[in-house]
Amino acid sequence: MSAPEAFARHVLGLDWTALPPEAQSAARAFLLDTLAVGIAGRRAWLADEVLRVAQGWGAADAGVPSAPVFAGPELPAASAAYVNGFQIHCQEYDCVHEPAVVHPMAVIGAALTAEAAARPVSGKDFLAALTGAVDVAAGLGVAALSPIRFFRPATAGLFGAALGVARLRGASLDQALDALGYALAQAAGTMQAHVEGKPALPLQIAAAARAALVANDLAAAGIPGPHDVFEGPYGYLSLFETESDLAPVTATLGRVFRIAEVSYKPFPTGRAAQGGIVLMQRLRERGISASEIAAIRLIAPPLIARLVGRPAKTDMQVNYARLCFAYCGALALRTGEVRLHGFTPEALGDSDTLALAARISVEADGSDNPAAFTPQTLEARLTDGRLVTLSLDALYGSPRDPMRAQDIAAKRAECLAFGLGVARPDLDAALSEAVAALPGAASTATLTGLMAARPQSLT
Repeated sequence: MSAPEAFARHVLGLDWTALPPEAQSAARAFLLDTLAVGIAGRRAWLADEVLRVAQGWGAADAGVPSAPVFAGPELPAASAAYVNGFQIHCQEYDCVHEPAVVHPMAVIGAALTAEAAARPVSGKDFLAALTGAVDVAAGLGVAALSPIRFFRPATAGLFGAALGVARLRGASLDQALDALGYALAQAAGTMQAHVEGKPALPLQIAAAARAALVANDLAAAGIPGPHDVFEGPYGYLSLFETESDLAPVTATLGRVFRIAEVSYKPFPTGRAAQGGIVLMQRLRERGISASEIAAIRLIAPPLIARLVGRPAKTDMQVNYARLCFAYCGALALRTGEVRLHGFTPEALGDSDTLALAARISVEADGSDNPAAFTPQTLEARLTDGRLVTLSLDALYGSPRDPMRAQDIAAKRAECLAFGLGVARPDLDAALSEAVAALPGAASTATLTGLMAARPQSLT
C-alpha cells in the first residue's frame, strides 16, 4: 500500500471509540487549547487587517457554506479557515509536536472547525478526523531527518487537514487521494519569514487552512489530482525535505497516536525560546535580579540557536520579538512572566528590558539532531564574578514535563480576556463543557457556535 493510501485509509476509517484513553484525552485538551488561542488572536497585531482582506473575497451569502471567525463575523468557510489559521498561530501560543517541529493544530484546527461549522457532523466523527489529521501532519514531520527548510507547520499541516476535511465530508478513498493531490499543488511556505520575523509566517498557516478546503472542493467536483504526493519524484518529501524515511511512520498508523505526543505552549513565543524562559524564571526565583547580570548564555541544540538566537533590536516588530530569546528571556527575568501583554509597543520599547536583552546570547551545543529542543543550559555571569548554571532536559508543557492543570486553565482565561477585551469565565466554562460533550454529541453546532462568541464592544 502506498503512503498516501495508508494515510487516507487511516483517517477515513479511524474509530473514535477504539482510541486509547490518552489519545482521546489529548484530542479534547488540545482542541480546547486551540479554540482559546484562536480567540486570543482576534485582537492580535494585524488581525483586523487580515480580516478585512478576507472580507474582500466575499460575504457569507445564503446558500454558501459559511463559518464564524473566532470571536468574529461569519464568512464563507474557506475564508473563515484562512482568518482562523492566522489567529491561531499569530501569537505563537498554539501547541507543538516537538520531534516533528510541527504545530499540528494550527492548520488542522482552523480547517476542521470551519468545515464543521459549515457542515455540522457528529462529535465523534469530528474528533476522529482531528486525531487522524494530526497523525498525518506530525507523522510527516517525524519522517523528516534533516533540518527544517520549508515551514513545516503549514506544509505538513495542510496534508493532515486535507484528509481531516475529507473524513468530515464522507469522501471516498479516491476523492481523499485527489484532495491530497491538490494539497500538494497548493503546498507552500518557507522559513524565510521566520528568519526575518515577519507576519507572513502565520499567514502561511492561514493559506494552508484555506487550501485544505479548496483541495476537497476540487476533489468533490471530480477533478483528478496526482496521487504519489509524498515520495514521488516531485512529491512533498522529495522536494520539501532533504532526507526522510516515511516507512516507520506508516507502519505505526493505528498504534501510535501523535496527538498524545503534542506539547502545550505555556508562553506566547516560539517553542525554541521556552526552555530558556523557564530557566530565567528559575534564576529569578533564586533572587537574582537584572542589575546583577553581566552576561547570560543559553547553550542549547542547534535548532534553538537557529530559531530564536537573533539579537533584540530597538525597532522589533511583534513577530520578531516572539522569536527572540534575548527579549523573551529578559522579560522573564525582569517581570517573572511572559504573557500576551508582553508584546505591546510599550513593552517592546522598554529600555530596561532591551538593555538586559543586549547581554543575553544563544549558543549551539554542537548536537547533530536537527529537531532536538533539549537539553538546555543557562550560564549567568554575575557582576560580582559568580557563575550560576541551570539546566533542563524537557520543556515545560511537553509529555515529559506536563503543564499543570491550573496553568492550563490560567492560559485559557488569559487568551479569552485578551481576545474579547474582558474576562469571560462563562465562555470558558461553555467551551470546556462543549468539548467534553463532543464524543456523545450528534452535532458540532453547539461548539462551533461558541467560536463566534464576543462582547458587545467587539466590532
